[in-house]
Amino acid sequence: MYNSNIPNDRELPSTAKLIKSTILAAVASILLLVTVVMPAEYGIDPTGIGNTLGLKRMGEIKMSLAKEAEAEAQEKTALDETSETPVATNSANPDSFPTRSEEIQVTLAPDEGTEVKVELKKDQKVEYVWSTNGGKANFDVHGDSKALSIDYHAYEKGLEQKMQGVIVAAFDGSHGWFWRNRTKEPVTITLKATGSFPKLKHIK
Repeated sequence: MYNSNIPNDRELPSTAKLIKSTILAAVASILLLVTVVMPAEYGIDPTGIGNTLGLKRMGEIKMSLAKEAEAEAQEKTALDETSETPVATNSANPDSFPTRSEEIQVTLAPDEGTEVKVELKKDQKVEYVWSTNGGKANFDVHGDSKALSIDYHAYEKGLEQKMQGVIVAAFDGSHGWFWRNRTKEPVTITLKATGSFPKLKHIK
C-alpha cells in the first residue's frame, strides 16, 4: 500500500536547522525576560525598555507591596509578643492619669513603617495631631486587644502629610497609629497626643 504521508529524508529538518531554531528560541526567551518579565515583576530594567513601556513602575509597585506585606506581618508578630504580657495600666482607672500632652518624633526611611500605641480603656479619648516634615505618608489609625481576641479594629486610614483627630477607644486595649513612608526620601513624623493616658509606646 502506498502511503503519501511519510516524508522522505530531504523533507526532514537538518540537525543544523534544529540547533539554529533552538538557539533563536533561547535568545527570544532571554530578550523577553530582560525587557518584559524583569521590569514588570521585579522593577529591574537593564535595557530601559521596561521604563518606556511603563512596566518598570508596575514591578516597583509589586515589590513595594510585597515588602509592605512582609513588614506588616513582622510588626504584627512583634505586637502580639508585646501584648502577651499584661500592661498594669490597662486595668487602671483612666481617671487616675492626669490630662497631659505628649509629643514623639519618628524618622522613616523610604518604604519603612513604624507604629505608636497607647493603652486605653473603653470610651477613653485621645486627641491627636501629626504631620510630616515633607512628603505624604500612609497612615492607619487602629486598635487591638489580645485579651478580647481582637487582632485589628480600624478607625481611619489614608495618605496625608498632616492629620488631626480623636481616638475614642472602642474597647479596652492598645490603640494608636501606624505610618509607612512611600516617598523616596527619609520622612520625619511628629505626633502630639493629648488626654488622660499612660506613656506612648513606639513600636519599631
